[in-house]
Amino acid sequence: MANRFLRPNLIHRFSTVSPVGPPTTVIPEILSFDQPKQDVDLDLSDQARLFASVVPISTLLRSTAVLHATSIGPMVDLGSWLMSSKLMDTTVTRDLILRVVKGTFYDHFCAGEDAAAAARRVSSVYESTGLKGMLVYGVEHAEDGGACDENIQKFIETVDAAKTLPTSHLSSVVIKITAICPMNLLKRVSDLLRWQYKNPNFKLPWKLNSFPVFSGLSPLYHTTSEPEPLTVEEERELEKAHERLKSVCKRCQESNVPLLIDAEDTILQPAIDYMAYWSAIMFNSDKDRPIVYNTIQAYLKDAGERLHLSLRESEKMNVPIGFKLVRGAYMSSEARLADSLGHKSPVHDTIQDTHNCYNECMSFLMEKASNGSGIAVILATHNTDSGKLGARKASELGIDKENGKIEFAQLYGMSDALSFGLKRAGFNVSKYMPYGPVDTAVPYLIRRAYENRGMMSTGALDRQLMRKELKRRVMGW
Repeated sequence: MANRFLRPNLIHRFSTVSPVGPPTTVIPEILSFDQPKQDVDLDLSDQARLFASVVPISTLLRSTAVLHATSIGPMVDLGSWLMSSKLMDTTVTRDLILRVVKGTFYDHFCAGEDAAAAARRVSSVYESTGLKGMLVYGVEHAEDGGACDENIQKFIETVDAAKTLPTSHLSSVVIKITAICPMNLLKRVSDLLRWQYKNPNFKLPWKLNSFPVFSGLSPLYHTTSEPEPLTVEEERELEKAHERLKSVCKRCQESNVPLLIDAEDTILQPAIDYMAYWSAIMFNSDKDRPIVYNTIQAYLKDAGERLHLSLRESEKMNVPIGFKLVRGAYMSSEARLADSLGHKSPVHDTIQDTHNCYNECMSFLMEKASNGSGIAVILATHNTDSGKLGARKASELGIDKENGKIEFAQLYGMSDALSFGLKRAGFNVSKYMPYGPVDTAVPYLIRRAYENRGMMSTGALDRQLMRKELKRRVMGW
């Protein structure tokens, strides 16, 4: 990835954003801040200091091998082909492939096959490294209500497993709305929400109170004509989806466990944002620690505007809110869909634009969190420059590293050097730890393999430092 970033003393705020209907002009107002007068200890170059006391040599060996394998493009392509080939239709070959995956990629990127195993992994990671865990049942894309009912029970089990852990060990649990509301219904709801944004007089009788989910830059090309209203059966299924989400939010509230709602493709994201903000309004009553967090994907061109709009509305309604800030994981599918419909991708045109958007959103959220606003932020990044910038910003703003308002996060099995470096600098740092049967984790594992693909991937620094640490131990230095 590129290493050049927006200067840390700049942040864009949007001065003319209309809450209803596309605005005619959006003018960024650039506000400057003093350069930080002190840096923080975030040296990621000393592999012995980062890895020596927390990673056993067996784990180093496996992790180095897995990350090296995922850096080889043809090997990633072969693995992806195997997992989607007819070989998976035959019991013998399927079992063989899944056994290989289990002992390598699965054990590296996943926390276990059930909630109890995942909770034990969270504890072991915290006790050996001081890194917290984000527990997530790794299922997505339910096709019908029956599957959604099964999935919500697994998410409830996740919260119950989280409740057994000391609060110091666990950051949050994570849920995907696509696992508790049928995919076709999420698409229908998103279409109707898009149409109402383009035509404010269009009525949606089922719509509940929420925050804005669109801005003037939001992609609306998914819905080119007026959608049919939801049928009685669809409205009933949507109500059930709300009840499923309400049940897990209530369990989290009772257990004092934050709930992170993951973001997904733009074709579904309006409905996901709508449900996430509805649940935030219902359950974020604690001014110091929100229960419900929504996710902002900074690789989308409308990310900054939507963040400002939703936060402005939450402040107006006096509702505290949590945000998880990520770059995004669906770039290829977004580009393909937009191209098939004759439109430009909703993703930023360059990686540098994505970096700039992430850093601007990060600075804005950190400022809000530092001034007593009812906001909490999880900065999920594998980019070392963003990690260093966030650490400097926290120092500049005098943010209390232990109060839970600001937290960093990386995926389990990725960017360990950054995680350890941020932890050693005194920050709360968590690992996103999915669990579930090996076969249900396959889509997640394929995404991680592609994310690590190539010598300049996010895993390059870890591979380099791990090899140095292995050499140091073997040579007895």
